[in-house]
Amino acid sequence: MTHEQQIAAVKRYTIDKLGEDSTGHGMDHINRVVKMAKKIALGEGVDPFLPVAAAYLHDTIDEKLVASVDEAKEELWTYLEQNGFEANDIFTIMDVIANISFAHTLDKGEIHLSKVGQIVRDADWLDAIGATGIIRAVYYGGAHHEKIYDPRIKPRENMSHEEYRNLDDETIINHFYEKILKLAGMLQTPTAKQIAVHRQAILKDFLTEFHNEWDNKC
Repeated sequence: MTHEQQIAAVKRYTIDKLGEDSTGHGMDHINRVVKMAKKIALGEGVDPFLPVAAAYLHDTIDEKLVASVDEAKEELWTYLEQNGFEANDIFTIMDVIANISFAHTLDKGEIHLSKVGQIVRDADWLDAIGATGIIRAVYYGGAHHEKIYDPRIKPRENMSHEEYRNLDDETIINHFYEKILKLAGMLQTPTAKQIAVHRQAILKDFLTEFHNEWDNKC
């Protein structure tokens, strides 16, 4: 199979797995991450084939979205083999998508990623920053019945992976402080860091405006 055919195959796989997602991880998110991964790869002088393939697949084994991560990995590995991906490329893709979650950094600290991994993680995290990131955070919080905000509930600090996944008493606004505002400072590619500047400013302006309105200051 050609690279073009292989990319088409992984896109079909992702549509099958996430086409009906209603938590902010559906194909609109996937397509934005794919486009951004390609943009970053070209900006960094990297062949976009593996970044694009991994970007399409990056949420198909996400613990938030699948019943069994191990089974999802096994199914995906088999699918990639059946569609002509070389063993080294499969290993790269699987390593990338298994290690780009923000939650993994909470227990493991900063994770060493290949250049492909840096590109895909940056592309994914950029979609959590800025105007689109704000909408996705609200969408995800609503899907999980989170409160919008409660000033009595403070943002959590120094969380473990398990604590981060516990959404009891979580609020949508706290999620910005617990995760989203931190992402820009954790990006690894120069291309992504440049893109993040404007998006981070939008986040900060939004939160300032939100708190002013909540407190009837404006």
